[in-house]
Amino acid sequence: MREHSMTERGGPPARRRRRALLGAGTASIVVAMVALISAGTLASAATRSHAAAHHAAVHRGAAHVAAPPCPYCGGVKPKEGGSLTVLEWTGYEGSWPGLDPETDTNGGADISYLDAIFGELFALGPKGKTIGDLATGYKYTNHTKTIEVFIRKGVKFSDGEPFTPQAVAADWKVDVTTNCSCKPVFAQKTPPVIKVIPGGVSITLDYVDASFIAAMQGSIFNWIVAPGALAKEGAAKYAIDPVGAGPFKVVSDTPSSVLELKKNPLYWQKGLPYLNRLTFKSVANTEAAYEAMLAGTGQAFEDVSSPTLAKAFGSHFTLTSEPSTSPYDIQLNTSIPPFNNITARRAIYYATTAKVLDDKLFGGKTPVGQSFEAPAGKFYEQNVPGYIGYTLSKARAIVKKLGGLSFTLFTIQNVQAQNMDEALQTMYQDAGMTVTLKEYTLSALVAEFLGGKWQIALQTAGAYTPATGVGVAFRFTSHSPFSGVHSAQLDTLLLKASGTTTTAVRDGYYKKAAALIAKEAWGPFLFPINGYDTVIHGAGAPGLSTPLDAVDVVPAILWQYAYNNNS
Repeated sequence: MREHSMTERGGPPARRRRRALLGAGTASIVVAMVALISAGTLASAATRSHAAAHHAAVHRGAAHVAAPPCPYCGGVKPKEGGSLTVLEWTGYEGSWPGLDPETDTNGGADISYLDAIFGELFALGPKGKTIGDLATGYKYTNHTKTIEVFIRKGVKFSDGEPFTPQAVAADWKVDVTTNCSCKPVFAQKTPPVIKVIPGGVSITLDYVDASFIAAMQGSIFNWIVAPGALAKEGAAKYAIDPVGAGPFKVVSDTPSSVLELKKNPLYWQKGLPYLNRLTFKSVANTEAAYEAMLAGTGQAFEDVSSPTLAKAFGSHFTLTSEPSTSPYDIQLNTSIPPFNNITARRAIYYATTAKVLDDKLFGGKTPVGQSFEAPAGKFYEQNVPGYIGYTLSKARAIVKKLGGLSFTLFTIQNVQAQNMDEALQTMYQDAGMTVTLKEYTLSALVAEFLGGKWQIALQTAGAYTPATGVGVAFRFTSHSPFSGVHSAQLDTLLLKASGTTTTAVRDGYYKKAAALIAKEAWGPFLFPINGYDTVIHGAGAPGLSTPLDAVDVVPAILWQYAYNNNS
């Protein structure tokens, strides 16, 4: 097989990296298309021409390297220098216990910080394009069960330590043993075989994983720890003062409050990042972010989920509607009562009217769907054969036949999610059910899933490619700790889907999987998350001021291209 050239040919369709109601990380990575180019050609033409200009500048004795143009900024010409303060909601992105990928249990919620500090082996660009960052390419061997990833030469961590295949291999071996919700989860009982190879690192599985590279973009495999800095600082200090090979390095970190970063002068893309400083600050809620931006104490806010507040932001700032790959879904724990009984599960379907939720909470702007993808997903299917629709009389009849139906419904501590839970509670009570509500912080929500005693949850399920991130495998396969379903039949369908590079064949397996979920009533789907990012006029970044496909639920912003032309 020849090697994949991502930035030259667009590579395999990947997914945007980022946070869902939980965090990313199931374990596929792309076995993708069969036509590939040399790993060394992965850098874009723009990057190569800029490198040539840098080489010439060095020979002329020039001290400053001009920044390259931004290929993903919608035609804007970013200025070099300046700073940007990004506000993050404390209930999700804005609550980070530590930033060592191997001990950070918040997973995908911390993607912005991890990407800015550590960079990425592979990034997700516009229209599902996989971009080589710290890696230059990949190829499949051994009947496509071995994936070889080639590491960019000459890269250094921000402390000057060489970024090597040995460092990547050592990091991956630790990653598979961690408790992070965004670690890769492999559909095999034995650990994968990870080796250093000439110019890169290889991983060998017992099966074919066609989504391995795409899934890497939302997992800790993508963020490589600096081994020397970790050994020198120790785990506790490294979590507060991490060293990576990304566009920025840490100045100071007050967990869950303020993270101050500055430009990494050793970043491999000479002239990037554009910004000298990048600061992340926690805010209590979306309203607080709005007030802070009006007051000028913040210039950007990620993940505006309220349509009403989105309109308010849009009247003063640049507002970008991000393509949705993830629908809300109502997860049912089929291992314990009452939803180990298919009759009780059917009652939930009959009592749930997604259209009413959409109309009342989101103005009816998002299409109701019946499967685990949203319209921006690669395998979106709006209507699924055999899906159980809203019929209140049938829900009431089932509840009466069961002699009642009681359960606890939980979600994350988020105003929008809590409003939805309250609306669902009203629907289910109308069907005669007894419903208790609970809301959790992100860390507590993760613990609730891991405990295995939960009953029903409002979450999300979806990704650009279903096998990756917080996609269908994350929510519905037996090997995921965040799943309420344990079905060998469904596992097989999803494994076959991720094991082929032929789009039509994959689509067929995913359609069968969606039909099986509907038949067994394993969890209703609602409508896509309608997310927005906002930033002051004159500033931006790909995924912040221009749309990007979501790795998980929202985009993974390409921070090396962030700019503030006002400063």
